[in-house]
Amino acid sequence: MLIKSGESDAPRLEMTPIIDMVFLLLIFFLVATTFHQTEREMQIALPEAASGGPISVALRELVVNVASDGAIIVAGQQIGEDELRTLVSEAVAGNPDQKVTIRGDRSASYSAVARVLDICKGSGVQEPYLDTVPIG
Repeated sequence: MLIKSGESDAPRLEMTPIIDMVFLLLIFFLVATTFHQTEREMQIALPEAASGGPISVALRELVVNVASDGAIIVAGQQIGEDELRTLVSEAVAGNPDQKVTIRGDRSASYSAVARVLDICKGSGVQEPYLDTVPIG
């Protein structure tokens, strides 16, 4: 007589590898988001504006920071005007609709921010965006 044990021979789906993969993806996206935010978390005191909009999120957005002393900072590194011109020109050559956000410190001179705007417009950026914070 054939006696069957309590276990069935039906195929089973193991959940452990699936859960591991989900956690790895979660960690990857958390780290990737953190790296993207470091550009916006620099010590730049933005001026206030009543019609300021939310920060736009774009895949290829270029963020140019103008520090209070007029230094130009891109991707955490201080660069000169010629380097900025080259960087923006190359970005526009690769993507004609390149988005550029200029974040000028509120104590930076107007001429420093205008100089960066001029470089961006001269390099082919259609509408550079000036980043501000809402009044409140």
